[in-house]
Amino acid sequence: MESSRVRRHRRPLPYTALALVVIVGGAAAGTVYMQTQAHSGGGAVSSAVAPSASVSARAGGEASVEPVAQPTVDHDMLLAEAMESVPVEDGAEVSVAVLDLESGASATYGDGGFDTASIVKVDILAALLLQAQDAGRELTATEKSYAVNMIENSDNTAASALWRAIGKAEGLDTANERLGLTDTAGGDGMYWGLTQTTAADQLTLLRQVFGEESELSARSRAYLRELMGQIAVDQRWGVSAAADGSAWALKNGWLPRTATGLWDINSIGRVTVDGHDCLVAVLSDGNSTKGKGVSLVEAAAEAAVSVFAGETSSASPATATSASAS
Repeated sequence: MESSRVRRHRRPLPYTALALVVIVGGAAAGTVYMQTQAHSGGGAVSSAVAPSASVSARAGGEASVEPVAQPTVDHDMLLAEAMESVPVEDGAEVSVAVLDLESGASATYGDGGFDTASIVKVDILAALLLQAQDAGRELTATEKSYAVNMIENSDNTAASALWRAIGKAEGLDTANERLGLTDTAGGDGMYWGLTQTTAADQLTLLRQVFGEESELSARSRAYLRELMGQIAVDQRWGVSAAADGSAWALKNGWLPRTATGLWDINSIGRVTVDGHDCLVAVLSDGNSTKGKGVSLVEAAAEAAVSVFAGETSSASPATATSASAS
């Protein structure tokens, strides 16, 4: 019962008095109170009952039960509030998208397009697998070798080989039309790392990989999930900071821009936290160093999952050691 409600002393009721039971809905918490009022004008006494139904008793002994509407949760607002505690250095930008796989609820923060850097490698492999499905064939031994190096080690030579294999930007864009990515455009020529995307589109891609309703076959999804769960040790940062133990699968991207010297730092994947399987995409640019970008991405990922885990975590320290582009 709410502490602000004052309990009045109840006067003794005559044995012959009739009782009227009335349900009074509590305010924001949705608590329901039962008041028993005597015909003699005695005071009311309150006690908490189930919050999900309204019950009234009539003189004839009949009772009616009506559901009480539950408040709608604004997950975007909750994510925006969680992101208020995430430090973002001057000049940097960050966008986040998160989905709770169990409930299907999602939230986004920030907007605009970002360079993919190496997170596009998940999209490249998804496009290759989709093309192989259409052709009714398995990946070749060479393609599998490239795929492993591209995802697990973020090898750029392997990525360039498969970028050519799918038909570069045209092949990627064609696949993305089927995968549901509406705001992603492949980079010009061999600049696959400059593919433009949004956090919301990356969340759509993750749903194709980790969801059950997908253009990708169950076998293709399992293959991508396996590779994203075996990332090289020195690349196990990013959204994995929000996971419980080793319950994660991810792909990171990092790229220093030649013109400015500032860093694009991105991370996408699935994490498990407090029993929730969440898909998380964090994109950022304008970071002064790789380490600061990694810290930003990790803090944003933790803020994102807190929307569904019911707690807000502080950022984990940067764990990256490499300063090369990927």
